[in-house]
Amino acid sequence: MMRDKLANALKEAMKAKDSRRLSTVRLIQTAIKDRDIANRGAGKDPVSDDEIMQILQKMVKQREESAKIYEEAGRAELATQEREEIGVIKSFMPEQLPEEKVRQLCQSVISETGAQGLRDMGKCMNALKEKYPGQMDFAKASGMVKDMLK
Repeated sequence: MMRDKLANALKEAMKAKDSRRLSTVRLIQTAIKDRDIANRGAGKDPVSDDEIMQILQKMVKQREESAKIYEEAGRAELATQEREEIGVIKSFMPEQLPEEKVRQLCQSVISETGAQGLRDMGKCMNALKEKYPGQMDFAKASGMVKDMLK
């Protein structure tokens, strides 16, 4: 389903002559193909929609870091370009949950899994990733879970 969505977005960007969107969608498709090739070499199936969401999250994180570095180096035009790419990538991701909702979900997962301490953190994070793929920043959620389990 995500692959179809990306293919349609590529066609629309070509028709609209939107070069930023076109190049960003191509980057996304290339990252997915790279992962497919790696999976094929390991004898695995092509990437699923959940794995595509993980790829998109990684791409957003990379661009946020790059934009920050560009700003610090005084390269505002490159930082703007990175932010535009972030916008395009995020358009293919589900809406991110607000921080307070993430906090509530972390608390409910801790209750559901019966987590007692930090050694159960992995169990909680796996449950969150399974139930809410692409809907939250799992690095921030990890920090919340860790604070709650202390």
